[in-house]
Amino acid sequence: MDDQEPHPGGDPEANDEAITQALRRSLVALVGLGVLAGTAVWWLQRRPEARGVAPAPLASPVQPARKGPQPPKVRFTDITRESGIRFTPVNGARGAKLLPETMGGGVACFDLDGDGDADLLFVNGVEWPDAPDQGWPPATAALYRNDTPASGPIRFTDITAGSGLDVPFYGMGVAAGDMDGDSRTDLLLTGVGGLRLFRNLGDGRFRDVTTPAGLPASSSGWSTAAAWLDMDRDGDLDLFVGHYVEWSPDMDREVNNQLVGVGRAYGRPWLFPGTFPALYRNDGPASPGAPPRFTEVSARSGLRIRNPATGQPMAKTLAVAPIDLDDDGWMDLVVANDTVQNFVFTNRHDGTFQEVGAQSGLAFDAYGQTRGAMGIDAARFRSDRALGIAIGNFANEMNALYVAQPARDALVFADEAITEGIGPASRLLLKFGLFFFDYDLDGRLDVLTTNGHIEEDIEKVQPNVRYRQPAQLFWNGGGDQTFVGVGPDDAGPDLFQGIVGRGSAHADFDLDGDPDVVMTQVGGPPLVLRNDQALGHGWVRLRLVGNGANPEAIGAWVHVRTEDGRRISRQVMPTKSYLSQSELPLHLGLGRGKILEAKVRWPDGQETPFVAPAQRTTVVRQ
Repeated sequence: MDDQEPHPGGDPEANDEAITQALRRSLVALVGLGVLAGTAVWWLQRRPEARGVAPAPLASPVQPARKGPQPPKVRFTDITRESGIRFTPVNGARGAKLLPETMGGGVACFDLDGDGDADLLFVNGVEWPDAPDQGWPPATAALYRNDTPASGPIRFTDITAGSGLDVPFYGMGVAAGDMDGDSRTDLLLTGVGGLRLFRNLGDGRFRDVTTPAGLPASSSGWSTAAAWLDMDRDGDLDLFVGHYVEWSPDMDREVNNQLVGVGRAYGRPWLFPGTFPALYRNDGPASPGAPPRFTEVSARSGLRIRNPATGQPMAKTLAVAPIDLDDDGWMDLVVANDTVQNFVFTNRHDGTFQEVGAQSGLAFDAYGQTRGAMGIDAARFRSDRALGIAIGNFANEMNALYVAQPARDALVFADEAITEGIGPASRLLLKFGLFFFDYDLDGRLDVLTTNGHIEEDIEKVQPNVRYRQPAQLFWNGGGDQTFVGVGPDDAGPDLFQGIVGRGSAHADFDLDGDPDVVMTQVGGPPLVLRNDQALGHGWVRLRLVGNGANPEAIGAWVHVRTEDGRRISRQVMPTKSYLSQSELPLHLGLGRGKILEAKVRWPDGQETPFVAPAQRTTVVRQ
């Protein structure tokens, strides 16, 4: 009877309680209607705008002032020209507004010659076939060897000519990995119309082995993000390749996307059909000295996800994070999709994967809606070692930061971008590149995003948005709100100059112990930014050497315990950000502490303890 309402004719106290309960219910109903109405309005605003209708600008929420620790004073210095970089990408843009032109390309920081420092490869596009002949050689990717002298300024030398990489191809992304176990890093280029696989022959030379390796050298597909990973734990590296949308120049012209006051504009992803990602199993060489043969296992592996309503391919992939999500020793995949749900593929240990994006909470935002996902990275960024998946999203959409939640026998993530401090401040920017790194060597992972819009004339329809946009740096200070925004006063103005940013990566180019940064852009040269921090923090640089066909130990984990009680975990994984690759050696900032215990868990599950003196590079062998 306790759940029944009092009779109106009862005692006064009971009547007062009845009135109070009725008011509460009315208020709850009104709030519920308000939430529904607000959600409906938000949904209508979030839907793709009709052709010829300018999207309404959104005001960026104000991030409250942070109490507690403040970012340290460091400086990133633009050394692009003085380091010898003379690359400017080609995208074929001549007013036709074809979608690939605005997507940009990636960058790879990798050791091409085994001398211990990071070299650079910039992916490039080409002119479209109907472009007028300009009388100069076709554009190609650009390869720069790191020739930095000991204790000298960072210096790169262009060795593209004669490298074997100097072939025309409308490239997008790059994946770096030792596919044949010969201790030389090979390269895969993705792009419009197929793939290009280059075997590293040493001495700065590469050979195109796409066809003998069994990969599609030419196709109508548009490949984007790619990653090397040992998906079946057989010791060698398999290959994941994401695809964006089903596209052709004729389809793009037929779509004829328009913006009021601008005219023809770059098409939106929802105007084009979805695709499937591809997974290629490494079956080893057919004969001694031959490149490995790859067998496509996309269908049988469970990666071909269809729209349940239409039955058509769903994926519109721009980034991928290979990561062992459930700590079972097998590589899983988090796939960032543009305007459709993200995918989470958990490894079933038998060559197949199960897609659990919706169940895990990673597929949508907190309101159950999709976002325009661009760049991605995964890391254990907090003192509680919770795994975080950070994703850079489109303009008027915040960064996402999905954090693993305590749950028994289940993968559960919640988007904590707002409470952790990387959400509201990012809303207006269009985020492409994104990665975790410890720029101040305090032992906590920070976040950098590389930003830039897709429309040159966006200011005509959204006055508060710019085509060229600054990067955003978020310092990890720990505490209740993990991240705080860093500006020019704390990191120097060079990092925050406006660019049409796309790919990004980090590497210690001068081997001084701190990570430097490289960012690519559309229609302009990349930025190479030297990290000039001088905080006196300790660090170790770890280069892992594995047994067998994966000598770069891609997928291994390093676990460290410091004297001040912190536990640091890092995965060996070059694939991160947007279409890009960061260097393989791990940088562990130690702050003022020292390492007490350290071990490696190799991709095959074996564990190796090691000792790593501070302020130097240590090689750990399996």
